[in-house]
Amino acid sequence: MAAPRLCCLDLDTFFVSVERLIDPTLQGKPVVVGGRKGGRGVVTSASYEARTFGVRSGMSIREATALAPHAVFVPGHHDEYGKYSSGAREIVERYSPIVVAASIDEQYIDFRGCERLYRQPADADDDATILRVVREITATIEAELGLPASAGIATSKPMAKVASGLAKPRGVILVAAGAEEITLAPLPVRKLPGIGPVSEQKLHRLGIETLGQLVVAPEQALRKIFGAYTGGIRRAARGLGTDELGRERPAFREHDPRGEQVGSISNERTFVETRPEVTQAVLSGLCERVCSRARKRGVMAGRVTLKLRYTDFHTITRSRTMTPTSVDVEMHRVVMELYDRARTRPLAIRLLGVALSRLRLQDAQLALFDGGDRRGIAVDRVREKFGYDAVHLATTVARRAR
Repeated sequence: MAAPRLCCLDLDTFFVSVERLIDPTLQGKPVVVGGRKGGRGVVTSASYEARTFGVRSGMSIREATALAPHAVFVPGHHDEYGKYSSGAREIVERYSPIVVAASIDEQYIDFRGCERLYRQPADADDDATILRVVREITATIEAELGLPASAGIATSKPMAKVASGLAKPRGVILVAAGAEEITLAPLPVRKLPGIGPVSEQKLHRLGIETLGQLVVAPEQALRKIFGAYTGGIRRAARGLGTDELGRERPAFREHDPRGEQVGSISNERTFVETRPEVTQAVLSGLCERVCSRARKRGVMAGRVTLKLRYTDFHTITRSRTMTPTSVDVEMHRVVMELYDRARTRPLAIRLLGVALSRLRLQDAQLALFDGGDRRGIAVDRVREKFGYDAVHLATTVARRAR
């Protein structure tokens, strides 16, 4: 049986925590990040004090204002969030070579093979070693950055995610191998990743309120709710699931008949502001990120997908096949064309994402003689020497200059 070596590390109320570092007078007060009181937009994050009044991420600022009119509402400082997120990742990477960012405030860590490296005489076993190391990581993040964090350690990615939620705030929980199902059984169904509010309501109408009840529920009833995903949901409810973290630099294991690499590269950004110039800067930054990661992996993308989610959670994706590339400027041009096609509604935008697929290994001759890819390599070398923010597309820095 696999040992619990996968960790989900979550920065507690991340945006609120950063705002409190910027303005210490916010400590202990109900804080809502995402917009000004009574204004437009959605809640990006709410402090635990604000949550006691029913304020939750994703609700409109106006609704949050009605629930907690006495709370402090702040628009947010996105540039600062990125710096603190990068700082947390740098700390985590001191402890494991395999770290995958799931979002700006959540990272997955693979500790498999690290037990001997960190074992100490006082540790009862390898589980105790990993638990101690993760506690050291969260303590270091708080000591060096001032950010509280929680973490869950388990044998699978879904179980680690659930455990990190149970550990909040400022806690660390290790779910021992074999204890997954008994840990999950009494929890509300909504605690399981993949079960949203609509599925939760449907399950409640069937009298299924806990994950233990879901595990033994009739297959036919669950299929009406989850369809082809029923088996995966039931397995996850028992604590079973993938141990693959979707690594940023995976060793590709197979090829399709066209010689393409299996895998994809993606990055997303949740919005606080949605003015046109902000949107373009964000899309430009996303293109830079995914192209930089593609070049580090030595691949080019033959397909790019834009993901756009409005504030009513309606999500649109637009894709285009293209000549394989990893050049920021070329990718940005295609992504902006896809955005123009997808932006058909007057609602504000909640999320934007860019994903690269149909990945092919970078051709050595092309890398030497193609001017576009040489520009990308030159940019990467500058960033390696002076940091990622040393070079950006003009469209990325336009917003920062305002």
